[in-house]
Amino acid sequence: MMRSWETPFWVFFMPIVFFYFIGTVTGGMSSTGSGPAQLTLKTGGNEGFLVDQMVRRLEERDYGVARPETDEAYEKYSRRLEIPEALTDSVLAGKPVTVRFTHKSTGLGNDYDQIRIARAVYTVLADLIVTSEIGTQPAPESFDQLNSMPRAITLEVKPAGKRKHIPSGFEQAIPGIIVMFILLVMTTSGAVLLLIERRQGLLRRLASTPIDRLSVVLGKLGGKMTLGLVQIAFAMLAGTLIFKMNWGPDLGMVILVLLIYAFLMASIGILLGSLARTEAQAVGVGVIASNVLAALGGCWWPIEITPQWMQKLQLFLPTGWAMDALHKLISFAAGPANVIPHVAGMLLAALILAGISTKVFRFQ
Repeated sequence: MMRSWETPFWVFFMPIVFFYFIGTVTGGMSSTGSGPAQLTLKTGGNEGFLVDQMVRRLEERDYGVARPETDEAYEKYSRRLEIPEALTDSVLAGKPVTVRFTHKSTGLGNDYDQIRIARAVYTVLADLIVTSEIGTQPAPESFDQLNSMPRAITLEVKPAGKRKHIPSGFEQAIPGIIVMFILLVMTTSGAVLLLIERRQGLLRRLASTPIDRLSVVLGKLGGKMTLGLVQIAFAMLAGTLIFKMNWGPDLGMVILVLLIYAFLMASIGILLGSLARTEAQAVGVGVIASNVLAALGGCWWPIEITPQWMQKLQLFLPTGWAMDALHKLISFAAGPANVIPHVAGMLLAALILAGISTKVFRFQ
């Protein structure tokens, strides 16, 4: 299979492209550490005490705020907030003021930053309104009094599971793309090679040997699984070294999930190669099925952001089984015991499909 340029192209090159593209769109090249996001302020001078209150509100939104002294240092940050000159005097005089936020990257991470920064800015506006309502003049002392007041309603937010930080876009995208490309390569390359061997008469020669049908099918499955092992090893290594992927505390179980999933996809590839009549049919079915199942199974985006019916549908799809198991292990550190049903279900489905493939396998 490696002699055909298409196979190494889709095994080694395209997954890296998709890692970067999907990971950037869904989360950006953000740090996977647990520290606050870094934001720099650029002030026009004489900004007044409102900036200090704004910094406080930004830090509450989990930002680490820096105030560099030079423009060169300011430009090094990816998140930049520009404060106009004489901010406090302009606001207290009732003049419109524009605070500008810029980000070097785009995508959902940029949108999330805009929401958080807007909340911080409008909270400062709310602080001004409250100080006037309680009959005090806006001043650092009145803000200190306001900040020390107990809140009637509080919202506690923490990550689900044992993980100490929210997974970045790459920690969702890399497992999803691995699942997608295992499906794509197993169903297309695996099925097409069988069709070529059948068309060239190689399988008819094999039928004349004292090898039973089951042994032939198991041999073909072994070849597909070897390719799957290469695919998984390379993708995990590239994800770790290039994109700093954090596989969580249960790496062994993650590998087992991917291996059982590859076995299931190899069984589907053998079955498709037995049922399809031409290479074009096999490629068409494989490509369309890979994209549809990847989208519905949560490979391209976190399934939690989709409608409820898609979240339920995921649990009936092989890509959904794999992604739900990997999500539990990587994103939430839920432990190996929580993915045993996923592994057992995929293994049972793979054995059933392998048995069906043995029955329908054609030598000519």
